[in-house]
Amino acid sequence: MKVFVTGATGFVGSAVVKELLQAGHQVLGLVRSENGAKVLRSVGAEVHFGDLNNIESICNGAALADAVIHTAFNHDDFTVFKESCENDRRIIEALGEVFMGSDNPIVITSALGLLPRGRVVYESDSPAPGPNPRIASEQAADTVAASGVKIAVVRLSPTVHGEGDHGFITRLISIAKETGISVYQDEPLNYWPAVHRLDAAKLYRLALEKAAPGGTRYHASAEQGVPLKDVAVAIGQALNIPVVVKNKEEATAHFGSFAHFAAMDVQASSDETQRVLGWQPVGTELIQDIKDVYLKS
Repeated sequence: MKVFVTGATGFVGSAVVKELLQAGHQVLGLVRSENGAKVLRSVGAEVHFGDLNNIESICNGAALADAVIHTAFNHDDFTVFKESCENDRRIIEALGEVFMGSDNPIVITSALGLLPRGRVVYESDSPAPGPNPRIASEQAADTVAASGVKIAVVRLSPTVHGEGDHGFITRLISIAKETGISVYQDEPLNYWPAVHRLDAAKLYRLALEKAAPGGTRYHASAEQGVPLKDVAVAIGQALNIPVVVKNKEEATAHFGSFAHFAAMDVQASSDETQRVLGWQPVGTELIQDIKDVYLKS
């Protein structure tokens, strides 16, 4: 099928594009610049120019395709995070209108960090009540599903890791280099699910091909929960700096603007996702990736 991919040159989206092409699909990728267009054309994808702030351009791209995988999100400026989340809601609802009355599937992106803390969470769990505006994406998916459109949600792990990542792990490494110590919080000891970007890309493809009933959730978690202590130890050993345990207040001060994410405690099962889709993660696990990729230099 011909798949319209938003975020087609991003860290996750670019892996999705290659996964789709290797599986025999055609890809139409959303790009903002000619440089992005060159990258897409070089791997065999078609190009559609547009922007997240121009929803009409996104809808026009979707109308040219048989399916949509929506990975794009404005991570560049967290000062407008709430506005970005609401824009994502509008994009998802608009995509639903494009495919209204058809069998064309949509796969959108959410986050495992939205789910309840303090226990293992499952695909059947709903986002925890609270102020996090990222819940807008899942709410939009439910609205679209109620209209009869086949829309599935891929909940990404807090760390989608691999070569080229500029996300949470690279931020932890930067803080360790800046401060000269690698820190973890003592109590409560917290965990992050993790998935390699190539495994995540395969999950998006399988979710698209499955075209499950609207509102289906999938968990992109190859590792249910990696202790942040283990991450800190791996970073400290690789950088040859002290690994320091701090209490909650001290850790909050140490991590600064990143403290919310550093304290995130999520453990997410993907058993149902693996069973339903036949998804079998095979990528390098997070701690080994930290040693082999993130800190190889």
